Formats: sequence, structure tokens, C-alpha cells
Amino acid sequence: MRLDRRGFLQVSLAGGELILGLSLLGCNADQTPPIEDAPDGVRSPLDTWIIISADDMVTLRINRSEMGQGVYTSLAMILAEELDADWSRVRAEHAPVEPGTYGDQATRLSNAVMDNYPVLRKAGAAARQMLIAAAAARWHVAPETCRTERSVVIHPNGTQLRYGELLAEAATMPVPAEPTLKSPSSFVLIGKPLPRLDTLAKLRGEAVYGIDVALPGLLTAVVARCPIFGGTLKKLAASAAQAMPGVVAVLEIPSGIAVVAEHFWAAKKGRDALEIEWDPGTGKGLATAAIVEALRAAADHGIDVRRQGDPTAVVDNASRRLEAVYEVPYLAAAPMEPLNCTAHVQGDQCDIWGGTQVPVFTQKAAAELTGLPVSGVHVHVTQLGGGFGRRKQVDFAAEAVQLSMALKRPIKVVWTMEDGIGGGWYRPAACNKLRGAVDAEGRPIAWIHRIAAQPLPSIFEPTVADGVDKWAIQGAVELPYAIPDIQVTYAMPPPLPVPAWFWRAIGHTYTAFATECFFDELCALGGKDPLATRLELLTAHPRHRRVLELAAEKAQWGHSPPAGRARGLAVHASFGSLCAQVAEVSLVNGKPRIHKIVCAIDCGNVINPNTVAAQMESCIIYALSATLYGRIDIADGRAVQSNYDDYKILRLPEVPVIEVHIIAAGDPLGGIGEAGFPPTAPAVCNALRALTGEPVRKLPLIA
Repeated sequence: MRLDRRGFLQVSLAGGELILGLSLLGCNADQTPPIEDAPDGVRSPLDTWIIISADDMVTLRINRSEMGQGVYTSLAMILAEELDADWSRVRAEHAPVEPGTYGDQATRLSNAVMDNYPVLRKAGAAARQMLIAAAAARWHVAPETCRTERSVVIHPNGTQLRYGELLAEAATMPVPAEPTLKSPSSFVLIGKPLPRLDTLAKLRGEAVYGIDVALPGLLTAVVARCPIFGGTLKKLAASAAQAMPGVVAVLEIPSGIAVVAEHFWAAKKGRDALEIEWDPGTGKGLATAAIVEALRAAADHGIDVRRQGDPTAVVDNASRRLEAVYEVPYLAAAPMEPLNCTAHVQGDQCDIWGGTQVPVFTQKAAAELTGLPVSGVHVHVTQLGGGFGRRKQVDFAAEAVQLSMALKRPIKVVWTMEDGIGGGWYRPAACNKLRGAVDAEGRPIAWIHRIAAQPLPSIFEPTVADGVDKWAIQGAVELPYAIPDIQVTYAMPPPLPVPAWFWRAIGHTYTAFATECFFDELCALGGKDPLATRLELLTAHPRHRRVLELAAEKAQWGHSPPAGRARGLAVHASFGSLCAQVAEVSLVNGKPRIHKIVCAIDCGNVINPNTVAAQMESCIIYALSATLYGRIDIADGRAVQSNYDDYKILRLPEVPVIEVHIIAAGDPLGGIGEAGFPPTAPAVCNALRALTGEPVRKLPLIA
């Protein structure tokens, strides 16, 4: 049968498989939209494919990258639920990269489940109805008298037919335009703590990451890039590198000098032998201190993004007022798998293998570099060994394509960990200046929050409008507390050569730190309990109250902690979810020791509690690494930190006890890949303030 994507649901029989697709919004999926018009799948065509094989195996081709967050499993659960599939016969794989079919396919903003939930439910329900219709026709009974269970259709008398036995007939059944969805009360998979589909392959070493890709004739490249932000190549002597055993070529490409060799070690040793002189350009003499001063100065002259009442007058006239400055440094994503990509350009085709969060952008970039049509570029998405936003860049893929074009061989570009950590594309450094006041009863009555942070570049849609970077103000402009007079401003610092980029939870990482710590300081100024005051000022936000109350209850907030310890709390909404945390900390040899984090998460309708708990733990550990150690310092135009020895992450002995409590009250779906991050730093810092009496206003805590 001819595949027609223009319909709502299409079906074809090919190779003994029933292939189903679902098109959103009735869009013409044959017309690939400009990517800037398709930021999140809402305004672009999106087809989701189901493949049912004769052996009853159900395969979901997902349009998001699996980088450890569990989308393989969560999206497959949604599909299998409505399909009534046998979970033991369900698997998932990355979808082919086809923007006209699958939209932008970008993994970002914790949106994988939110975007795909209604689509996959309809797809599964439609397939189920078609299989029922096929069985009913064979049995000569009314479809409504049949039911499904674990990939079988059951006759009223108990006779069964497997899905795999019904493919030919199902392919001829009318497509239900509005399939009947199951009642949530009848769910057998959604909401259940199921094991991940990809765990066994990872335990066996069978999962393929970008770093694992091997091709006949493959060469490996390591690139010497200018270590000075804003610098350029001035002089190169490559003879020593070219003479190294195993080195095949030394080539200049736009990002630097590539040493291509028979294997990684030869390429690395060849790069080490290069004699390079760099021109520092705009990065000459740039240092962290100058960046900090630029941010502080900029914060005083911001643009209003929220204003109610006259907070300046209230603060100026208040008898009890407070001023504070909260600062955070640049942060690197530092995924465990080093950045890498393999490309093979040959004739009218370009193939790319790698772990990317933006396969469509990678495809488009390769098409521009090679001059091929987009249809001639095939991106094969592998598993990702961590992404955290860094793999939304296409620079590492572009290098592989450029080198394959030049050498007419398959080329794998590998970045060392030093390349990745020292190479820019950081979470911006930021300065938050706050002023506030409390009334005679000690309640906060005025709030002024001035934010200065380097703006992020536009990749999906404009990020800066009317001089305001929307990512820098997220979490601050939506301050939920019922404070009468509020002002929030944003200021863009002078241009800086250090590349800023998207990072896990983006601006929420520093706005939550500032707002929740300052709120605690105002409570202390007014002699108020931080939990009771939050609850009092959150009457219009019942979900905020609910997560706070649960976290406080489970952490025994009203009871004294063990001797030498203190507790702090924070609550924050991000990516459609609400998270509250209580941290229990002490000081050991003058340094913070986090003993326990109690986390309450409300992400709406829960697909897999195991995945939610794992993502909260992941967020908290990642956030604690940043809170305690995370910093990229700049000296003479280059990053000071270069690997895990000086860009430290939390080690196992330092990981606290983490309790995760999930609220599943049927609210709209929210994201989980980032929502657990923002409350961690302020909860820890508020505990330290309670312990020592001194506020914490600068991260990281340990130099």
C-alpha cells in the first residue's frame, strides 16, 4: 500500500509488519517546515511510528534522544498502554531523522513525555481498535464484544488471536479518526514502576554510544582549538606531528587544526606535537574578576520584566530592609561520554553517527557543509552518555563532516575531556541583586530582583526580545509569593567572548538560588519561620503548598535535627513541575557536608515512578556537584579548569541519602529531567545559614 502521511493515521503492510503512523494537527508532513518555525513540535508536523511484527514484537521509534533520562521506556509505556501490548514484547529505537515526519526531534526542556503523551495514546488506541476490528471480522462478531489483553484479541467465548496473526486483516481496516482512549482507571502500565527497556543492553555492553561507532577504514581525528576565547590561529608548525607514527594528515579546519590518525592515541600524540602560536584577539587578558564586575555593573541598569506597586519606595521607607547579591560562575556540562561524532561523506550521500540532542540541526548543518540536499544526509542517533544541553551544539558533528569531505574517508572526531570542559559553551555566569523589606509582623512586603546574565544564542526561536533574554529570567519573573510590591529586571552585560549555552535547567539554576535564599533571609529578618511564611504567602498556589508540606513532613521539619546539623528548604516550579527539597547539612573541618536531601516532586500525571525517582536523584547529585564545586574560572582569556580533577563532581562517598516522594494527583504532565535541580542549592545554602547564622550568597561553596 502507498504510504500517505497526509492522513491522521495511516497503515501499511510491508515485510510482515503492521506499520502505523500518526500525524499531528492535520499538517502536510510532506512539506518540511523551516526549523525556526518548529521549536517544540506544537507548530510542526510530527509522525510517530508503531511497528508490530508477526512475532508480536511492538517497536516504538521515538523522536527524542535517549541520554539516560529514560524516554525509551516512558514513551514506550504510553504506547503499550493504549495498544494493550505485552510489555515483555515491547522495545524502542531512535527514529530516523526526518524533520518532515518527526518534527524537530530535539531533546530539550524536559518535553519528551509532555509532547508525545497525547500522540502516542491516540496511536496505540487506533492500532488496538484496528486489530480488534480485524479479529471481529474473522470471527463474524461485533467488535464491541471483543477485548484485548497482552497483545491478544479475545473473543466473547474466550478464543484468542495474537496481534501478530492479525496483521494482514488489520492493514485493511478503516482508520479510526478519533480512537477511544482507555480510562486512566484501567491503566495497567502507566503509573507503574516498570524496569527500563535499555538497562539489560547497557549492563551487557550492547548499547551503542557514539564513541563505540566503528566502520571499515575509519580514521580518528583530534582537533587543536584555540584555548583563548575570541582568539585565532597565528602560526603553525606541523612537521613533528606529521612525523608521528600512525598520523595520516594534519589539516586546518574552521575550528582549528585537526590531526587525523589510524587511532585515537596516535591522533592525540600528534596533536601534542603541534607547535602553535595563538593570537588572543578579544580574549586577551580576560579574567573572571572583570566578568564579575561587568555583571555587577550591568545589574543596576535593567529592563523591567515584572512590576507591581512601587517596591523601591516601600523598601526605602521600611524600617527593616535587606540587600543581597547572589553570584554564580560559568559551568560546563561535562558529560561522562566525551563529545564525539563519526561522518562518512561519499558521492551524493553523507552519513553521520553520534549522540546528539538535535539530529535535525545536525542534518541541516551537514547539508550546508556538503552542498547535499537534506534528503542526502542521514543522521544515525546513538545512545548519549549524558548531554545536559551541550549536545544541542553541532560543532563536533561539523568537524567530522568537514574532515570526511577532505579525506574522503569515514572520520571519527573525538574531543578529550579537557577539550569539552575547557572549550566553552557554558551555563552563563550571573549576578542577582535583591532588595526587600518586611512589615511590622515580619512578613515580606517588597521585593526587587535585578538579574544580569550573558544572553543565550537563538537556536529554535528568538531568545532575546526587546533586550531581555527569556532564559535568564525564568523562575524569577514567576515569583509565586503574595508580596504586594514586586519588581524584576534583566540586564545584558557588554559582549563577552566566552561562549554561553544551554545547560540543565538553564536560568532556573541561578534564579532559584537567589530567590529562595533571599526569601529565607527576609524571614530571618522578620523573625518568621521559613516554612510557615512560605505557606502563608502561597495560598494562590496550592501545588506549591502541597510539595512543600510533603517535603517538610517527610523531613520532620518540626523536629530538631541531630546535633551539629541544620535543615534548610526551598521550593521551585520549572518545566511544568513543582519540586520542594529539604537539605540536612553539617560542617566537617569547616566544609559543608550534606547528609540527606528529602525531595517532593509534583510532575502531574506520572508515567513511570522509577524514572521520576531516578531523575530526581540525578538532578540532585548534578546540582550538588555544582553547588559544592562547580566553577569555570577565566584567566588570560582561557578556562582554568580542564578535567574532573579540578572541575569536580560529586563522588560516591559524598552522595547524601536521597528520599524522593512523588505526588501523583492527575494534574497536567510536567517535565522531570530538570525540575529536581533548582531547589537543591538554595535548600543546602538555607541549611548552612541556619547552622552558622551567616547567609550564603556565592557559589560554589568549596573553592
